[in-house]
Amino acid sequence: MTLAASGRLSPANANVRMTGDPVIHIVDDDAPFRTAISRLLKLSGYEVADYESATSFLRAIENATPGCILLDVQMPTLGGLQLQEELTKLSRNWPIIFMTGHGDIPTSVRAIKAGAEDFLSKPVSKQTLMEAIERALVRHAAMQQSQEQLDSFRSLMATLTPREAEVFAWMVRGKLNKQIAHLLGTSERTIKAHRHMVMHKLQVQSFAEAVSLAERLGLLAPSPSSEAKSAHRAVH
Repeated sequence: MTLAASGRLSPANANVRMTGDPVIHIVDDDAPFRTAISRLLKLSGYEVADYESATSFLRAIENATPGCILLDVQMPTLGGLQLQEELTKLSRNWPIIFMTGHGDIPTSVRAIKAGAEDFLSKPVSKQTLMEAIERALVRHAAMQQSQEQLDSFRSLMATLTPREAEVFAWMVRGKLNKQIAHLLGTSERTIKAHRHMVMHKLQVQSFAEAVSLAERLGLLAPSPSSEAKSAHRAVH
């Protein structure tokens, strides 16, 4: 293994790190390789846990600290691709970097399609490995933040009454209060009151923010009539 210079994540990326200090989990049946990689990562400031098999990792995962998984492809009993499938079933969507001395294109394509962050061939240089880990942690943290924001939006949407959800669905499509009142068979004054309550409950200050929220939640699909009727149900 060559030891090119590389450091931890830069301060500019610190705000999109995984929550807490992520652990690098090395799952590989090659003991000397695990030892070398563990030493390298610890010297670079990472917390490390290593496992001699996919089975031992699965046994420990319940109490394991989330982080990046460095995963060998070919291992006895349970291979890397099979472990990737098991982790998906367990909803452990931690970033995975495959490392193998026996890689081929079909295997790498399968791994990447299943969500792997990277597929590296052994031996791997320090710089290549560290850059792959950093990319994986940053991207995963950004995805976590995005998901948390969506969950927050859904929680806010769930506070709307069915009628407020209908008003919201029409207003973000640019319908005027008068038009919404006609569509829903009520008065313009009532729609104004609903609209005010919608903005308050969703904690948005402008129409543009309301539209952005709707876009993030996927509520601006075609067929606004059916969408308006199902907007409230869509976030549950």
